[in-house]
Amino acid sequence: MLKGLVKDWEIVKVASRSATAAVDYLKSHYNGKLSLVNIGHPHIEGRYFYNEDMSALNYDTQRMPIDEALDLILASETDPEHPSYYISSNGIDSHFPGLQLKNDLQLPRAVKDYPVYPPDVKIWIGTRSTATCHYDALENIACCVAGRRRFTLFPPAQFENLYFGPLSPTPGGQAISLVDFQNPDYEKHPNFKLAEQAGQVAELEPGDAVFIPSMWMHHVEGLSLFNILINYWWDDAPAYTGSGMNLLYHALLSLRDKPAHEKAAWKHLFDYYIFGDATRAAEHIPEPARGVLGPLTEASSRQLRAMIINKLNR
Repeated sequence: MLKGLVKDWEIVKVASRSATAAVDYLKSHYNGKLSLVNIGHPHIEGRYFYNEDMSALNYDTQRMPIDEALDLILASETDPEHPSYYISSNGIDSHFPGLQLKNDLQLPRAVKDYPVYPPDVKIWIGTRSTATCHYDALENIACCVAGRRRFTLFPPAQFENLYFGPLSPTPGGQAISLVDFQNPDYEKHPNFKLAEQAGQVAELEPGDAVFIPSMWMHHVEGLSLFNILINYWWDDAPAYTGSGMNLLYHALLSLRDKPAHEKAAWKHLFDYYIFGDATRAAEHIPEPARGVLGPLTEASSRQLRAMIINKLNR
């Protein structure tokens, strides 16, 4: 929890006056590009999830101008039905150029001797909403700009106690917990009690922020009728490394349904080559002969990608 981290941002000060002032401020930076806008089905109460039988999502996504969506969000405040609108994960540079000039963080990233991607800065705007518990493979600082937010966070060891749903389709691209945090069904999800004991809750006022380590599960509630969040995603791994999700999909294809004794053997190999000391597997091999077992470089990463693509295409 980073209390008051962004309280001096211009947008935070403007939003403290009113939702209308915040919308006018956003419109003054908006460049007119269309955006995907999520529109909740009636009576979802802002919980972006699945329908009853999980055959589809419980919201629709439309492409529209952001200024029109902002007007719909403002109008929803006085609508007794409180319809649900959510503009999620828009790049600030792509849709609100110049907004960062007076609303930005300098992340404390260590200087690396290899290339890394710059931070990915996103803005999230909507009515009262719930982003169901999920995980991201990036470090994250989430900054509350307008409205109140509640983050419930869980360490990676709690994954199996959170009852994650299908890998596709998903709201937002990541698998989500099937537990209703407001009304948990302990008969259907008994181990959720263990997750609750390990969970940590951060309640954010405008100007506050929270740090979410990579792969920590987080359930995010926008508690106010109007909410804005700006977050910074980054990864200090070399830019030429691949995605962990790609590995997971490949393992589903190549390992999950193998015989138990074979999977057990592969687990030992992964511990040796991947999860243990990265230098151990090659230390007894002459350096010129180490190949992809040596330190990963941009050249060796290209070699590995070529090998994988070639084998998948056979």
